[in-house]
Amino acid sequence: MSARALGLLLGYAADRVWADPVRHHPVAWFGTVASRLEQRVWRDDRLAGTAYAAVLVGGVVLPAAGVERRAGPATRVVTTAAATWLVLGGTSLDREAAAVQARLEVGDLPGARAQVGRIVGRSTADLDAAGVARAAVESVAENTSDAVVGALVWGAVAGLPGLLGFRAANTLDAMVGHRTARHDRFGWAGARIDDVLGLPGARLTAALAAAAGPDHAGALRAWCPRRPRR
Repeated sequence: MSARALGLLLGYAADRVWADPVRHHPVAWFGTVASRLEQRVWRDDRLAGTAYAAVLVGGVVLPAAGVERRAGPATRVVTTAAATWLVLGGTSLDREAAAVQARLEVGDLPGARAQVGRIVGRSTADLDAAGVARAAVESVAENTSDAVVGALVWGAVAGLPGLLGFRAANTLDAMVGHRTARHDRFGWAGARIDDVLGLPGARLTAALAAAAGPDHAGALRAWCPRRPRR
């Protein structure tokens, strides 16, 4: 087994056992740096946003590439395992979704609304029980791609730079990739980078979901619906 593969396996196992760090998460540090830099360089144009995204994502990828290039096999295993643990969020996502389910099962709709609000980016105050369940399932599906499969794909393809670069792009998209008045142009590059990097993981996630579920054909139809004939 290669050092990269062993590191990914160990990092995945660490996420299953310990989940995300509760405090001082490096992704939160990255978000703080990105937010402060945005305050200094924001302009309502794509060029400024492209430079902003390039500096932040490149500022993660280039040092990581240097570390991997200089590292011996043992060090590569350790750094890859640590990075994998830090960028994965599958276990934390499982626990949050299970907490939503537990609230719904006892009929605690206000509690379920508040709980699902921890993993979705929209208001949950007016959701009924079905809406809460749907929001939780949608969030699990999206974040399985972003926080598990996509990260592992790029870790397998590009090692340490792939892991950290993918998570940096994904975090940046969550911060500035929305089509708001402030970020429609400035966040364009961040959103497009995340779209490109996220595509392989999204396709693989859909295929795995179709293969693992009880209704393979139904899952495939939902993934690739037929367009109506004219």
